Amino acid sequence: MSPDLSRRLKEAGIQPSAQRLAVAEYVLSTEAHPSADQVLEQVQSMVPMLSRATVYNTLNLFVEKGLLRQLVLAEGRVVFDPNLERHHHFIDEDTGLIEDIPWDAVRVGDVSRLAGFEITEYMVVMRGRKLGGPRRSSSKKR
Repeated sequence: MSPDLSRRLKEAGIQPSAQRLAVAEYVLSTEAHPSADQVLEQVQSMVPMLSRATVYNTLNLFVEKGLLRQLVLAEGRVVFDPNLERHHHFIDEDTGLIEDIPWDAVRVGDVSRLAGFEITEYMVVMRGRKLGGPRRSSSKKR
């Protein structure tokens, strides 16, 4: 485990236990947008005694301390995003994969013109098919 990662957790006010470091090593460095169960699956291969409760609690702590963003990009599907910079998302309908889209790649109208709302943040979530990407059976949607 990286000493930088341990320092990063301490700077966020998190005591870096072995389990938290294992979760952090995966979830803070991935470009994927994993669910808690996907994080559990990945990290359990390195730390077999890791419990589902520990993963959920650790992910929630990382969100609370500002290390991760928790997103609901599809109904009933919560994922975690280590990219804290402003960006949008694309969900491939064939694979279920979620990709970051640079903020400047999408032009959105002036949200300040929405009367009666104080907009603090927004993102665009696009769905479709990535051209030239792998295909999967359309009978199973994620």
